[in-house]
Amino acid sequence: MSHDDVKGSFSADIPQSLLDEAVEAVDKRAAGVPAGGEGPEGGAAAGGDAERERLRAELELSQALGRELTEKLREEHERLLRAAADLENYRKRAQREREEVQRFGAERLLKDLFPVVDNLDRALAAAPPDDPLSGGVKLVLKVMEEALARNGVKSFHALGEPFDPRNHEAILTVPAGERAPGTVVVEHGRGFTLNDRLVRPALVGVAAAPSGDAPGGGGGAA
Repeated sequence: MSHDDVKGSFSADIPQSLLDEAVEAVDKRAAGVPAGGEGPEGGAAAGGDAERERLRAELELSQALGRELTEKLREEHERLLRAAADLENYRKRAQREREEVQRFGAERLLKDLFPVVDNLDRALAAAPPDDPLSGGVKLVLKVMEEALARNGVKSFHALGEPFDPRNHEAILTVPAGERAPGTVVVEHGRGFTLNDRLVRPALVGVAAAPSGDAPGGGGGAA
């Protein structure tokens, strides 16, 4: 049930029709007429007007007290609705924070593992084709990549792509030569995402423009 539905259904006022019926009953009682019957000719009994006015005053007082109580109940009703809304907002916020921890709580640990992947990549890149140890390094790297993937980690390469400061970190520049300025020509480390959120940009070297300026404020020329 919505806030408006609950608020709109709350009412404790005494209907005017009931008040009219009560006053009519008082009039008949003062005239000596049983409920639902006709009174004798001659009008109300002595003191009937005073009794009627007294009862009318009591009814009006009761209605005023009823309205006061209704207003207090309505205020309490609104307070409880606000408290319920605050509690629901807190529950949703706590749920989001819990999900955030579940999805990204391992980010710090994973960042410590990325240099291990970098070193394994460099070891394979530097190993001679007939190096008997390269097979073992490849196996270790494969196991590491599978473990990262199970935890929501994906890697991406940047070599040959235009430099993108959103996903790449330029750590040096190199002469452009025949390559277009701003192109990634060296990759010192892959980029990584955790559950589709970037946790480490690719570490790259970028072809320098003729002026020697480095896209993204990279380091000096190699």
